[in-house]
Amino acid sequence: MKHEGWTPVALPANAREKLDRFRELLRDRAIPAGMIASADAADLEDRHIVDSLRGVPLIPGSSHDAVDLGSGAGLPGIPLAIALPHLAFTLVDSRRRRVAFLELVVDDLRLANVAVVGGRVEQLAPGFDVCVARGFAGAASSWEAAERLLRPDGRLLYWAGASFEACEVPGNARVLGLGEPALESGGPIVIMARQ
Repeated sequence: MKHEGWTPVALPANAREKLDRFRELLRDRAIPAGMIASADAADLEDRHIVDSLRGVPLIPGSSHDAVDLGSGAGLPGIPLAIALPHLAFTLVDSRRRRVAFLELVVDDLRLANVAVVGGRVEQLAPGFDVCVARGFAGAASSWEAAERLLRPDGRLLYWAGASFEACEVPGNARVLGLGEPALESGGPIVIMARQ
């Protein structure tokens, strides 16, 4: 499924330019550093940026802040922060090289709504409206990390793999809905909240 030059959501002014620059940084810095597979170089737009933007319509308009669990190369956090500039994003990763890359991206793109935290997810203080997890861990582990960080009415957006089964959702979480896969080889975004 090719979306050449297409994004699945309406974007604010100059967001397209920021997304294009982010794609360049992924290609020029993240791929050589091993943060993204070199095989994805020709398909960064669809495989990573468009896929990340699928989360935009799933984040409630009343949300104030979000945390990207194990942000890695900034996916999905950076595209979401670009598309939702009113929302404060925290990108957390425990690996120094990835934190340095995230800081470079935030500075280069002048993303005033993004904070980068070098450390483990368990060190964050609770109180987020939304947690996002793409490539962080399995459904149960992602929910365990998110549940501690979320406000009582908060939600986790979990980018599931193509083989995702509903039985992977832990018993203390409820599924609010599923976002459609953007890629033929991808899975849904599973929206989880407390029971």
